[in-house]
Amino acid sequence: MGLGSFIKKQFIDILQWTEDTDGVLAWRHPMEDFEIQYGASLTVRESQMAVFVDEGKIADVFGPGTHKLTTQTLPVLTYLKNWDKLFESPFKSDVYFFSTRLQLGRKWGTPQPVTIRDQDFGMVRLRAFGMYSYKLADVKKFHTEISGTRDQYTRDELEQQLRNLVVSTLTTTLGSGAVPFLDMAGNQLEAGNQVKAALVSVFDQYGLALDNFAIENISLPEELQKAIDTRISMGMIGNMGTYTQYQTAQAIPLAAQNEGGLAGMGAGLGAGLQIGQVMAQALQPGQAAPQAAAPAAPAAPPVADENEARLLKLKGMLDKGLITQADFDTAKAEIIKKMIG
Repeated sequence: MGLGSFIKKQFIDILQWTEDTDGVLAWRHPMEDFEIQYGASLTVRESQMAVFVDEGKIADVFGPGTHKLTTQTLPVLTYLKNWDKLFESPFKSDVYFFSTRLQLGRKWGTPQPVTIRDQDFGMVRLRAFGMYSYKLADVKKFHTEISGTRDQYTRDELEQQLRNLVVSTLTTTLGSGAVPFLDMAGNQLEAGNQVKAALVSVFDQYGLALDNFAIENISLPEELQKAIDTRISMGMIGNMGTYTQYQTAQAIPLAAQNEGGLAGMGAGLGAGLQIGQVMAQALQPGQAAPQAAAPAAPAAPPVADENEARLLKLKGMLDKGLITQADFDTAKAEIIKKMIG
């Protein structure tokens, strides 16, 4: 290389990234035709990492601090470039900066209901949403698996993939049927911890560390929610026999206000009480529902009270003039005396 060609070259003395754009996870330092001067300064800020890539291979990784680029600070690159023979020559490599800040308040949700197996309801379709946070932990793995050689790679591009991973892992974890839906919905913290434990290894394979994962809501389709509400209501009723008696007592005043009154509902009461007894017995664990009893034979009409009949007969005789008032009063007194005892 002639002296003129060497002078025309442009060299980089300081490499740094100010993160002036929010949401960027990986950023390649613009090189163009520039070369890095031997002894140049590399500034890596807190919550950053820097990676040197030479001819497509990761050479060195630098953490926070100010680094002077020499054969001592670039041992791998020194070996690749034979710097022990070209001691102070400039070199050209790609330098990538990575943000290792904690990415907080990231949202996830199920765009469509997911189907899981449940101990109580069989197969159910549920929706869920929540929040999670993460950070870059292994920049070499992240560069290899995710960001690659792009000028920059943003958080929004990554999180479309992360949300898919979250929903897939949630479906697999909750779909194992180990936790019933009712327990899951009542203790979302525990359900979230189970999903988080499964997600840790999923994030790790991309060089990410999952910091926190939370399920904020789990819901069922409306028709299944109505079925659960009915089940809860029946559980609150408790003793079906007592409940039927209560319902009957509530119905009597209403029936008295309608045409036919109590006489109109008399036949229904007996059948209703029998049905209530059958339902109450059927709801008792381990006991089969008994067959409905055959309709009872109509009761024989009550026998007329003898004393009352005698009084009516005497009154009729008095009205016809067959006996005197004195005779009637004497007989009436004797009958009443017997009735009172």
